[in-house]
Amino acid sequence: MDSFASFFDSQSASRSRWSYDSLKNLRQISPVVQNHLKQVYLLLCCTLVTSAIGAYLHILFNIGGFLTTLGSIGCIIWMLSTPQYEEQKRVSLLMAAAAFQGASVGPLIELAIDFDPSILFSAFVGCAVAFGCFSAAAMVARRREYLYLGGLLSSGISILLWLQFATSLFGGSMALFKFELYFGLLVFVGYVVVDTQDIIEKAHFGDLDYVKHALTLFTDFVAIFVRILIIMLKNASEKEEKKKKRRN
Repeated sequence: MDSFASFFDSQSASRSRWSYDSLKNLRQISPVVQNHLKQVYLLLCCTLVTSAIGAYLHILFNIGGFLTTLGSIGCIIWMLSTPQYEEQKRVSLLMAAAAFQGASVGPLIELAIDFDPSILFSAFVGCAVAFGCFSAAAMVARRREYLYLGGLLSSGISILLWLQFATSLFGGSMALFKFELYFGLLVFVGYVVVDTQDIIEKAHFGDLDYVKHALTLFTDFVAIFVRILIIMLKNASEKEEKKKKRRN
Protein backbone atom coordinates (compact mmCIF):
# COMPACT_ATOMS: atom_id res chain seq x y z
CA MET A 1 0.00 0.00 0.00
CA ASP A 2 2.89 2.34 0.74
CA SER A 3 4.18 1.84 -2.79
CA PHE A 4 0.81 2.74 -4.31
CA ALA A 5 0.50 5.75 -1.99
CA SER A 6 3.95 7.00 -2.97
CA PHE A 7 3.06 6.48 -6.62
CA PHE A 8 -0.07 8.64 -6.41
CA ASP A 9 1.83 11.23 -4.35
CA SER A 10 4.46 11.43 -7.08
CA GLN A 11 1.72 11.78 -9.70
CA SER A 12 0.12 14.72 -7.89
CA ALA A 13 3.54 16.29 -7.39
CA SER A 14 4.31 15.86 -11.09
CA ARG A 15 1.04 17.53 -12.05
CA SER A 16 1.80 20.45 -9.77
CA ARG A 17 5.22 20.85 -11.39
CA TRP A 18 3.85 20.56 -14.95
CA SER A 19 4.50 23.72 -16.90
CA TYR A 20 6.52 24.90 -19.85
CA ASP A 21 9.64 24.51 -17.71
CA SER A 22 8.98 20.78 -17.34
CA LEU A 23 9.50 20.37 -21.07
CA LYS A 24 13.03 21.64 -20.53
CA ASN A 25 13.77 18.50 -18.55
CA LEU A 26 14.91 17.05 -21.86
CA ARG A 27 18.06 19.10 -21.30
CA GLN A 28 19.09 16.64 -18.61
CA ILE A 29 19.40 14.08 -21.42
CA SER A 30 22.85 14.49 -22.93
CA PRO A 31 23.33 14.82 -26.72
CA VAL A 32 24.82 11.29 -26.81
CA VAL A 33 21.72 9.85 -25.13
CA GLN A 34 19.41 11.92 -27.36
CA ASN A 35 21.15 10.52 -30.43
CA HIS A 36 20.82 7.02 -28.96
CA LEU A 37 17.08 7.54 -28.48
CA LYS A 38 16.75 8.64 -32.08
CA GLN A 39 18.41 5.41 -33.20
CA VAL A 40 16.18 3.35 -30.91
CA TYR A 41 12.93 4.90 -32.13
CA LEU A 42 13.99 4.83 -35.77
CA LEU A 43 14.75 1.13 -35.47
CA LEU A 44 11.47 0.64 -33.62
CA CYS A 45 9.60 2.16 -36.56
CA CYS A 46 11.45 -0.21 -38.93
CA THR A 47 10.52 -3.22 -36.79
CA LEU A 48 6.86 -2.15 -36.80
CA VAL A 49 6.87 -1.86 -40.59
CA THR A 50 8.53 -5.28 -40.87
CA SER A 51 5.98 -6.72 -38.46
CA ALA A 52 3.18 -5.32 -40.63
CA ILE A 53 4.77 -7.03 -43.64
CA GLY A 54 4.81 -10.30 -41.70
CA ALA A 55 1.11 -9.92 -40.91
CA TYR A 56 0.40 -9.21 -44.59
CA LEU A 57 2.30 -12.36 -45.58
CA HIS A 58 0.09 -14.34 -43.22
CA ILE A 59 -3.02 -12.91 -44.89
CA LEU A 60 -1.64 -13.94 -48.28
CA PHE A 61 -0.17 -17.36 -47.46
CA ASN A 62 -1.63 -18.27 -44.02
CA ILE A 63 1.81 -18.79 -42.45
CA GLY A 64 1.15 -17.46 -38.94
CA GLY A 65 0.95 -19.86 -36.04
CA PHE A 66 2.99 -21.82 -33.53
CA LEU A 67 6.00 -22.18 -35.83
CA THR A 68 6.27 -18.45 -36.49
CA THR A 69 6.07 -17.82 -32.74
CA LEU A 70 8.95 -20.23 -32.20
CA GLY A 71 10.80 -18.54 -35.06
CA SER A 72 10.38 -15.14 -33.42
CA ILE A 73 11.62 -16.43 -30.06
CA GLY A 74 14.56 -18.17 -31.74
CA CYS A 75 15.61 -15.02 -33.61
CA ILE A 76 15.40 -12.97 -30.40
CA ILE A 77 17.58 -15.45 -28.49
CA TRP A 78 20.05 -15.55 -31.40
CA MET A 79 20.16 -11.75 -31.52
CA LEU A 80 20.73 -11.39 -27.77
CA SER A 81 23.57 -13.93 -27.90
CA THR A 82 25.27 -12.14 -30.83
CA PRO A 83 28.07 -9.70 -29.90
CA GLN A 84 27.26 -6.02 -30.24
CA TYR A 85 29.99 -5.40 -32.81
CA GLU A 86 28.08 -7.58 -35.28
CA GLU A 87 25.57 -4.78 -35.65
CA GLN A 88 24.22 -5.63 -39.10
CA LYS A 89 23.57 -9.25 -38.12
CA ARG A 90 21.75 -8.21 -34.95
CA VAL A 91 19.55 -5.75 -36.85
CA SER A 92 18.73 -8.43 -39.43
CA LEU A 93 17.79 -10.88 -36.67
CA LEU A 94 15.57 -8.23 -35.07
CA MET A 95 13.82 -7.66 -38.40
CA ALA A 96 13.33 -11.41 -38.80
CA ALA A 97 11.90 -11.64 -35.27
CA ALA A 98 9.54 -8.76 -36.05
CA ALA A 99 8.36 -10.41 -39.26
CA PHE A 100 7.70 -13.71 -37.47
CA GLN A 101 5.90 -11.83 -34.70
CA GLY A 102 3.74 -10.02 -37.25
CA ALA A 103 2.84 -13.34 -38.85
CA SER A 104 1.96 -14.76 -35.42
CA VAL A 105 -0.42 -11.85 -34.78
CA GLY A 106 -1.68 -12.19 -38.36
CA PRO A 107 -4.73 -14.37 -37.55
CA LEU A 108 -6.01 -11.73 -35.12
CA ILE A 109 -5.41 -8.96 -37.66
CA GLU A 110 -7.15 -10.98 -40.36
CA LEU A 111 -10.13 -11.46 -38.06
CA ALA A 112 -10.29 -7.70 -37.46
CA ILE A 113 -10.15 -6.98 -41.21
CA ASP A 114 -12.93 -9.46 -41.91
CA PHE A 115 -15.09 -8.02 -39.14
CA ASP A 116 -14.43 -4.30 -39.64
CA PRO A 117 -11.17 -2.85 -41.06
CA SER A 118 -11.73 0.43 -39.22
CA ILE A 119 -11.25 -1.40 -35.92
CA LEU A 120 -7.71 -2.35 -36.94
CA PHE A 121 -6.89 1.24 -37.86
CA SER A 122 -8.42 2.60 -34.63
CA ALA A 123 -6.53 0.05 -32.51
CA PHE A 124 -3.21 0.95 -34.12
CA VAL A 125 -3.78 4.70 -33.77
CA GLY A 126 -4.88 4.27 -30.16
CA CYS A 127 -1.85 2.13 -29.39
CA ALA A 128 0.52 4.58 -31.10
CA VAL A 129 -0.96 7.57 -29.23
CA ALA A 130 -0.79 5.81 -25.87
CA PHE A 131 2.75 4.58 -26.53
CA GLY A 132 3.92 8.02 -27.65
CA CYS A 133 2.31 9.86 -24.74
CA PHE A 134 3.69 7.56 -22.06
CA SER A 135 7.15 7.53 -23.68
CA ALA A 136 7.14 11.32 -23.75
CA ALA A 137 5.99 11.43 -20.10
CA ALA A 138 8.93 9.21 -19.14
CA MET A 139 11.36 11.48 -21.02
CA VAL A 140 10.23 14.76 -19.47
CA ALA A 141 9.96 13.31 -15.95
CA ARG A 142 12.87 13.42 -13.56
CA ARG A 143 15.46 10.73 -14.11
CA ARG A 144 14.73 7.42 -12.36
CA GLU A 145 11.36 8.81 -11.13
CA TYR A 146 9.35 5.79 -12.33
CA LEU A 147 11.96 3.02 -12.25
CA TYR A 148 10.74 1.78 -8.88
CA LEU A 149 7.45 0.80 -10.55
CA GLY A 150 9.33 -2.07 -12.23
CA GLY A 151 8.81 -4.23 -9.14
CA LEU A 152 5.06 -3.65 -9.13
CA LEU A 153 4.83 -4.35 -12.86
CA SER A 154 6.82 -7.57 -12.48
CA SER A 155 4.32 -8.63 -9.84
CA GLY A 156 1.55 -7.81 -12.32
CA ILE A 157 3.17 -10.05 -14.95
CA SER A 158 3.38 -12.85 -12.39
CA ILE A 159 -0.33 -12.43 -11.62
CA LEU A 160 -1.16 -12.66 -15.34
CA LEU A 161 0.94 -15.81 -15.75
CA TRP A 162 -0.70 -17.50 -12.77
CA LEU A 163 -4.15 -16.52 -14.04
CA GLN A 164 -3.43 -18.00 -17.45
CA PHE A 165 -2.07 -21.15 -15.83
CA ALA A 166 -5.17 -21.48 -13.65
CA THR A 167 -7.43 -20.83 -16.65
CA SER A 168 -5.71 -23.52 -18.70
CA LEU A 169 -6.24 -26.04 -15.87
CA PHE A 170 -9.69 -25.16 -14.53
CA GLY A 171 -11.23 -23.05 -17.28
CA GLY A 172 -12.16 -19.41 -16.97
CA SER A 173 -15.14 -17.11 -17.04
CA MET A 174 -15.72 -14.13 -19.30
CA ALA A 175 -15.18 -11.80 -16.34
CA LEU A 176 -11.75 -13.31 -15.72
CA PHE A 177 -10.90 -12.98 -19.42
CA LYS A 178 -11.83 -9.29 -19.35
CA PHE A 179 -9.77 -8.77 -16.19
CA GLU A 180 -6.74 -10.34 -17.84
CA LEU A 181 -7.17 -8.10 -20.89
CA TYR A 182 -7.56 -4.79 -19.06
CA PHE A 183 -5.07 -5.59 -16.32
CA GLY A 184 -2.53 -6.74 -18.90
CA LEU A 185 -3.07 -3.53 -20.86
CA LEU A 186 -2.45 -1.48 -17.72
CA VAL A 187 0.72 -3.44 -16.93
CA PHE A 188 2.27 -3.05 -20.38
CA VAL A 189 1.40 0.64 -20.57
CA GLY A 190 3.29 0.97 -17.30
CA TYR A 191 6.20 -0.92 -18.83
CA VAL A 192 6.42 1.70 -21.59
CA VAL A 193 7.19 4.33 -18.95
CA VAL A 194 9.57 2.15 -16.96
CA ASP A 195 11.41 0.76 -20.00
CA THR A 196 11.82 4.23 -21.52
CA GLN A 197 13.39 5.58 -18.35
CA ASP A 198 15.47 2.42 -17.98
CA ILE A 199 16.82 2.84 -21.53
CA ILE A 200 17.69 6.49 -20.83
CA GLU A 201 19.41 5.57 -17.58
CA LYS A 202 21.40 2.74 -19.15
CA ALA A 203 22.46 5.05 -21.99
CA HIS A 204 23.72 7.61 -19.46
CA PHE A 205 25.98 4.88 -18.05
CA GLY A 206 27.31 3.90 -21.47
CA ASP A 207 24.93 1.12 -22.56
CA LEU A 208 24.16 2.23 -26.13
CA ASP A 209 22.81 -1.10 -27.40
CA TYR A 210 20.05 0.44 -29.50
CA VAL A 211 19.09 -2.90 -31.08
CA LYS A 212 18.28 -4.48 -27.72
CA HIS A 213 16.50 -1.35 -26.53
CA ALA A 214 14.38 -1.22 -29.70
CA LEU A 215 13.44 -4.86 -29.08
CA THR A 216 12.26 -3.97 -25.58
CA LEU A 217 9.99 -1.17 -26.82
CA PHE A 218 8.77 -3.31 -29.74
CA THR A 219 7.66 -5.99 -27.28
CA ASP A 220 5.75 -3.40 -25.26
CA PHE A 221 4.12 -1.96 -28.37
CA VAL A 222 2.93 -5.35 -29.66
CA ALA A 223 1.59 -6.35 -26.24
CA ILE A 224 -0.44 -3.13 -26.00
CA PHE A 225 -1.66 -3.31 -29.61
CA VAL A 226 -2.88 -6.91 -29.31
CA ARG A 227 -4.83 -6.15 -26.14
CA ILE A 228 -6.40 -2.98 -27.52
CA LEU A 229 -7.38 -4.80 -30.71
CA ILE A 230 -8.97 -7.69 -28.77
CA ILE A 231 -10.87 -5.28 -26.53
CA MET A 232 -12.19 -3.31 -29.50
CA LEU A 233 -13.15 -6.46 -31.38
CA LYS A 234 -14.96 -7.83 -28.36
CA ASN A 235 -16.85 -4.59 -27.76
CA ALA A 236 -17.81 -4.37 -31.43
CA SER A 237 -19.05 -7.96 -31.49
CA GLU A 238 -21.12 -7.40 -28.35
CA LYS A 239 -22.73 -4.32 -29.90
CA GLU A 240 -23.47 -6.31 -33.05
CA GLU A 241 -25.12 -9.07 -31.01
CA LYS A 242 -27.26 -6.52 -29.16
CA LYS A 243 -28.42 -5.01 -32.46
CA LYS A 244 -29.38 -8.44 -33.78
CA LYS A 245 -31.38 -9.19 -30.62
CA ARG A 246 -33.24 -5.89 -30.94
CA ARG A 247 -34.11 -6.63 -34.56
CA ASN A 248 -35.43 -10.05 -33.63
